Amino acid sequence: MTTLPTRPVGPFTVSAIGLGCMNLSHAYGAPTSDADGLALLDRALDLGVTFLDTADMYGPFTNEQLVGRAIAGRRDEVQLATKFGNERLPDGTRLGINGKPEYVRAACDASLQRLGVDHIDLYYQHRVDKTVPIEETVGAMAELVEAGKVRHLGLSEASAETIRRAHAVHPITALQTEYSLFTRELEAEILPTLRELGIGLVPYSPLGRGILTGAITPGSLEAGDSRNSAYFPRLNGEALEANLRLVDRVRGLAEQKGATPGQLALAWVLAQGEDVAPIPGTRRIPYLEENVGAVAIELSAADIDGLREAVPADAVVGER
Repeated sequence: MTTLPTRPVGPFTVSAIGLGCMNLSHAYGAPTSDADGLALLDRALDLGVTFLDTADMYGPFTNEQLVGRAIAGRRDEVQLATKFGNERLPDGTRLGINGKPEYVRAACDASLQRLGVDHIDLYYQHRVDKTVPIEETVGAMAELVEAGKVRHLGLSEASAETIRRAHAVHPITALQTEYSLFTRELEAEILPTLRELGIGLVPYSPLGRGILTGAITPGSLEAGDSRNSAYFPRLNGEALEANLRLVDRVRGLAEQKGATPGQLALAWVLAQGEDVAPIPGTRRIPYLEENVGAVAIELSAADIDGLREAVPADAVVGER
């Protein structure tokens, strides 16, 4: 087993690069087979990628079961994160966002059972329920910590104000939100708030939902992949073509570093601070190994500035 560098996410220590497990079961086309999913997760652990991120809604429910099978017998190697709040039925019907205290408690118990563990290391509210005061939701999450079912609390896609209010109820360890060369809105207010409060950042989609790898081109995504839909405008039509020109700039800089564009994009995220631990997702072991290689890429201040100049935040076309 390889050992990767670690990073502090608040008081919680994780592998510098984690693994977002969502697309093994959800959203980006047909789910992987259990055998392929288990093989990828096993390889991730062997590479030292021990920070695994799942959620009850992925599948729904099947992703947690897959992760649970993968870590059986290796629980002490893993920093395990899962999420609640996007309520779904087993047939996939979406019931909406739920932050009610009674739901928080029931969702946690269900996740523990599916994962086959006695505690969750990092438990996130997946999306903020605007109909329930954040104080009530986080109060129920704090009860899970007191009961020993959860070690650390997190939020996902929360505003700076919500983060402050939540943190006043119980310390928040991490914020999970989208962050990449293509998505940098959080730098203005949210990231300074996290650092003021000592909260770590866990970027999801640090490769811009795959576009920064250079692997997405017009017509390259399989049928059923949600990235083909209008929900992701920057990955379709004229926006995609414009954004691929930005990716070409990243590719040119990556070649100078002897890296792939995806590795350089991940190295840029890693260079934003020791309190930043990205969780790129993939279904393929070669891409997993490529992502892990990003930790070895050292970027100078000039390299970081060069990437920001190559991909100005306002040059990306389309909403995320």
